[in-house]
Amino acid sequence: MTTGREATAPVPPGADTAARAGVGTAADTGAGTGTRTAAGAGTRAGTGATAGPGAVATGEGAPSRRARSTAYLLTLALVGALLAVSLVSAGYGAYDIPLGDVIASVQHRTGLGGQPLDRVGESVLWNVRLPRVVLALLVGASLGCAGALMQGVFGNPLAEPGIIGISAGAAVGAVCAIALGLSFLGNWTVTVCAFVSGLATVLLVYAMSRSGGKTEVVTLILTGIAVNAFAGALIGLFVFFADNAQITQITFWQLGSLSQATWPKVLAVLPCAALGLVIAPLYARRLDLLALGERPARHLGVDVERLRVVLVLVVALLTAAAVAVAGIITFVGLLVPHLLRMMNGPVHRFLVPASALGGALMLAAGDLAARTVAEPAELPLGVLTALFGSPFFFWLLRRTRRRQGGWA
Repeated sequence: MTTGREATAPVPPGADTAARAGVGTAADTGAGTGTRTAAGAGTRAGTGATAGPGAVATGEGAPSRRARSTAYLLTLALVGALLAVSLVSAGYGAYDIPLGDVIASVQHRTGLGGQPLDRVGESVLWNVRLPRVVLALLVGASLGCAGALMQGVFGNPLAEPGIIGISAGAAVGAVCAIALGLSFLGNWTVTVCAFVSGLATVLLVYAMSRSGGKTEVVTLILTGIAVNAFAGALIGLFVFFADNAQITQITFWQLGSLSQATWPKVLAVLPCAALGLVIAPLYARRLDLLALGERPARHLGVDVERLRVVLVLVVALLTAAAVAVAGIITFVGLLVPHLLRMMNGPVHRFLVPASALGGALMLAAGDLAARTVAEPAELPLGVLTALFGSPFFFWLLRRTRRRQGGWA
């Protein structure tokens, strides 16, 4: 496992000035300097080649222009695909609504012309389909962005939000509320319990990992693994004592689904998702510097410990909110940032917002497939993402290993 301490080479003179000027650090361009850094590893995984010692981009050369052009094209492609999938998802299902009618109804509701549908069509579109589409976009964007942040904080492209126990902790809260029949907040009880439990779990993991005023990445990961195991045991106990109806509800929630999407649930996740998605890109440049290693990042003015605290809390906010309304959905936060890193390198100024777009696209497309592939039945969304994500990620692992000639 790659940690931030692997790159401990001394910082060359002028690196601080170059970093502040926005020119020529390995984290910004993915170009190697002869030192094996996390940024360089990400570049090798993404492109299968490592730039030579002199390949430091200055912001004016062709490699930098190509990287920016690729980033713009990928962003436009993601936005276009996201709009297309959203429109198709809003119109296609057990009750089909033509694409033109969907656009006309949206225009009518927003005061841009158009015309309303018939009573049944309006009800299906605005009370069933659109809440589900919007919730899929918010949950997918939250999980994708959280995955990019986790991989940047841990310096490992194989990291994902559940590694520090957020998903398992949220599951414990939700399963506890279901098994004990809690209803102190009405229909919001399970959602609120999952959200609070997820945040409390990540704070517990961080507190247990902290020693001497510092938090080591390896300790944080190992603590998260232990907490995940403990959370799994608690879930097993709750399931053991639950009745058949509660077991069915628990199982469906654990498998992940957006079938219960409503506008109130959209409004519940919106503040957390919006806050996390706005804060995350602000730390992109510091994540690029952290990719050089902890010691070089500190020399360049990055408060590494504070950066980790803030980003872990942002990840907890995004993941707990997503899990609370949609259940446990895996592989979004793992696959999306990894694929984008392969396409355009490890630069977080592109990777963080693009991962949000990619996560939203993946979950919107996955939800469309989940409710249409086996009509009139509906497949659990979490099962579908894991079913297709697992072999695809296995292929990525073998591809990366083959190109690097091994993991050593």
